[in-house]
Amino acid sequence: MSRVIIIGAGLSGLSAAITLAKAGRRSALVSLQPSERAQSVLAEGGINAALDTMGENDSADEHFNDTMRGGVFLASEAAVRALTSHAPETVMWLSSLGVPFNMKDGKIIQRNFGGQKKKRTAFAKSSTGKMIMTSLIDEARKYEDKGLIERFAHHEFIRLIIDNGECVGAVVRDRYSGKSAGISGVVLLACGGMNGIFPEMTTGTTQNSGDAAATAFVQGVTLSNTEMLQYHPTTIGISGKRCLVTEAARGEGGRLYIMRGDERYYFMEDRFPDLKNLSPRDVVAREMFFVRREFGGEVFLDMTGLDEEVWKSKLPDLREEIKSYLSIDPKDTPVPVKEGIHYFMGGIYTDINHRTSMQGLYASGECTSLYHGANRLGGNSMLGAVYGGRAAAEDIVKNTADDGKNDEISFAIDDAGNFGEPASDELILKIRDILLDAMGIVRNESTLDNALERLDRLSAERGYNDRENARFAVARAMLMSAKERRESRGAHYREDFPERDDSFKKATVAQYKNGKVSITFKALDERGEENADKT
Repeated sequence: MSRVIIIGAGLSGLSAAITLAKAGRRSALVSLQPSERAQSVLAEGGINAALDTMGENDSADEHFNDTMRGGVFLASEAAVRALTSHAPETVMWLSSLGVPFNMKDGKIIQRNFGGQKKKRTAFAKSSTGKMIMTSLIDEARKYEDKGLIERFAHHEFIRLIIDNGECVGAVVRDRYSGKSAGISGVVLLACGGMNGIFPEMTTGTTQNSGDAAATAFVQGVTLSNTEMLQYHPTTIGISGKRCLVTEAARGEGGRLYIMRGDERYYFMEDRFPDLKNLSPRDVVAREMFFVRREFGGEVFLDMTGLDEEVWKSKLPDLREEIKSYLSIDPKDTPVPVKEGIHYFMGGIYTDINHRTSMQGLYASGECTSLYHGANRLGGNSMLGAVYGGRAAAEDIVKNTADDGKNDEISFAIDDAGNFGEPASDELILKIRDILLDAMGIVRNESTLDNALERLDRLSAERGYNDRENARFAVARAMLMSAKERRESRGAHYREDFPERDDSFKKATVAQYKNGKVSITFKALDERGEENADKT
């Protein structure tokens, strides 16, 4: 079982595959789309690391403190310490691969991002994700040529292969031929966030359907903090999704306002004078909700004060996107913006080494719930994906057997059973609407109870296939987690429990057994070495 099966070929999957290959381990890189079309390509703003290139006496300790504070102390300190202490080395590794970060005098330029007082975000204009992905793809191709990375693009994950409670492989299907194959080996899920549960309402691609994590959940893998959905404050509506207006726009001086009578009211600057427009995303999104309720009308992002050189060297793609989609030039005209679902802090529960609750199964990237607690800081997602993929791969190399065998993979199965049937579009939209009604920026027990009742009625209407039942299970986990967390923390705001309650400073843990979802709470320090004896 020397081959490692990686589900997902974005930042985390590629970083893991490259790390494994450098250690001589082979991997099967399975993805619906080629890496060039992964969600990671869309990431714009930048990647955080305390490089201190801007002369502000930044440090890994300050990065750690900002990350913990931004996540409202709902992440494992040990995991966040590992992430932030390795951040400079991670960014310099990417630079060594050829990522064209903006530079000056031989140093990487860094800019401000939300929830952080220091300029800590390295960037490549406003296409950082695309630039990092391009360099990782080029590096991976070197190992593909050597046979250490085997690509399975246009292939989908169907289910885990489980033997006596241990993950021993995965079933994948060629979407062109319809043939399936079971592949033996350690499995790493790097399948991205659950955007497909909220079609048309997220900034991410719905190719990240959430089906992989949902299937793993109903097969016995623990989820955590699924109530923590990040609404990005600044998005614009386009056909089929929300288009991100990167936080870098506010990092470079963009200002949010709403009309208060005949005047522009720059509410973030008035109500949050410390970090102003660069307050953590949950704070900004929630305040946008409140000022719209108070004053009516739209919230605008005013970027008219940005210099032409900023648009040219730092935000060129953003300007063109807004011109294309809204037919306005943001240099001259404020942009109407609204909150959109952008990131999933919750997901598959792992320990600090990215081991899941099931032996033989790892997870990294946005499909996990390790680093970001109750709210992710901008610039930490790409860091978490790249570092997480590398950390998972290093643990696989260190702690799993390599028997030197790589059996030929034969796609001979005509179907993959009920696991392979997709959820119907009609059902996906019905579940989405139930969740949106209860899992918005402001929540309460009444709407959550109502959503659970509606979900139960819907699930009783007819028989459903396995993927549809898995979606029901994840939706229940989200709603039940939000109901059980009777406090307000980060992205989870309960108007019936508006204060933070540190008796809830624990991970919300969701498990599925015998067709039922159960919710418990787990101490954050249990994420440390709890699974060290499992692999």
